[in-house]
Amino acid sequence: MIRLEDVTKVYKNGKVEVQALKNVSFEIEEGEMVAIMGPSGSGKSTLMHIIGCLHKATSGFYSLNGQDISKASENELARIRNKEIGFVFQQFNLLPKHSVLHNVEVPLIYKGESKKERIERAKDLLNKVGLGHRLKHYPNEISGGQKQRVALARALANNPSIILADEPTGNLDTKTGEEIMDLLQRLNEQGHTIILVTHESNIAAYARRTINLVDGRVKEDVKAS
Repeated sequence: MIRLEDVTKVYKNGKVEVQALKNVSFEIEEGEMVAIMGPSGSGKSTLMHIIGCLHKATSGFYSLNGQDISKASENELARIRNKEIGFVFQQFNLLPKHSVLHNVEVPLIYKGESKKERIERAKDLLNKVGLGHRLKHYPNEISGGQKQRVALARALANNPSIILADEPTGNLDTKTGEEIMDLLQRLNEQGHTIILVTHESNIAAYARRTINLVDGRVKEDVKAS
């Protein structure tokens, strides 16, 4: 599903160059749950942006579902993001002036789904994450854990091949974080490919495989026994 070969990312600030990723190579198979770990500055956020088609690598090869992302235009990257990838962020990124239901509908609006179809799909997804009773509530009326469940439902809206979760429990207390990770684990068991970006070992432990980054390089790639 995902294949990276010698992926390097260099950021330029005037005459200063910062090499955020250095010859990163690995593959992720469909249905895996993988944690990408590393300390601050290790390159894990840069790697997430490249996998998520938000940024392009400076050099190297990246293939997603058989498509060469390295040569994709900005418009193609946007299309791939909308079709293939569901994002879950630490900050939730919900629309504060819209209901829970409408927040989940948003990707389906961009997709061009009819109002009836997108409402039915959004309701089904909110039921799936245990929020069928909060459809008309607004983000400021629900807890942090519930906001992250809404974000998960929204990430699933277009039935993406990958869910990319960036520090998904970072703003949650321990108990609520465990509930979100249990939900992500259940989604993985249902066939969703999950990639977690985290610096917390207890969160990475939910995955069956951990890729550790240090100074922009893959230090180790370990599968759970």
